Amino acid sequence: MTTVDNDLLIATLDRLKLTAIRDQLDSLLDEAARSKMTLREALAFLVSREIARRDERRISMSSKLAQFPFVRELDGFDFEAQPSVDRGQIRELATCRWIAHGDTVLFLGPPGTGKTHLAVSLGREAIRQNYNVQFVTAATLVAMLAKAHSDGTLDKQLTILSRPKLLIIDELGYLPFEANAAHLFFQLVSRRYEKGSILITSNRSVGEWGSVFGDPVVATAILDRLLHHSTVITIRGDSYRLREKRRSGLLQKAGTALETNETANQ
Repeated sequence: MTTVDNDLLIATLDRLKLTAIRDQLDSLLDEAARSKMTLREALAFLVSREIARRDERRISMSSKLAQFPFVRELDGFDFEAQPSVDRGQIRELATCRWIAHGDTVLFLGPPGTGKTHLAVSLGREAIRQNYNVQFVTAATLVAMLAKAHSDGTLDKQLTILSRPKLLIIDELGYLPFEANAAHLFFQLVSRRYEKGSILITSNRSVGEWGSVFGDPVVATAILDRLLHHSTVITIRGDSYRLREKRRSGLLQKAGTALETNETANQ
């Protein structure tokens, strides 16, 4: 039996860019031997480790490019604390079939109820399934579009924002739109309509979007496109953050302190 030169084997793996196998060669071969794998099984085992490493790197890089504000996973979402959220419906969204069809998802509800957590989690699921994703807050998005409009590069900016298969727009409605912003937002929605998916989180019901955009006519046109192929999930309940403060007694203490100060000032 021919003796395999280890340095030559490492060099060959390096040349083939099989870096995961190269970096873990001894431990992988030892594990294959302990498990008494056949040659075919051992080859499949080595290849699976290589693919796992590449997927890990791809997900990490794509997540950075997506500009998520933090890392969240669906397994970390407290469905028991938010009974208005249907676990099965969220799991269905995690299959990303809606992204393949270019549909829209809206998460509506008060601040702190997990809307952004769900949005980021679904964005990461989309990346795992090889969809490119971009995350942006509504305020930042509007500022980007307004600047591009002012610079005469709006068409270029709209083209860039149309490239991701999934565009996540967070915190719509938290800040009022400036003049002309609704028209710019409408152009983006129109550009992506039935081509790329949009996921929006908002603290306002769709019935309030006329006041959010400052133009009921444009808001209706935006909603007409967003709601055509959509899933709307309304989340009810208390804020996670305030719930923790209540458990610690901080809100009660703060309320007592305010009452004491008001009494003293009377």
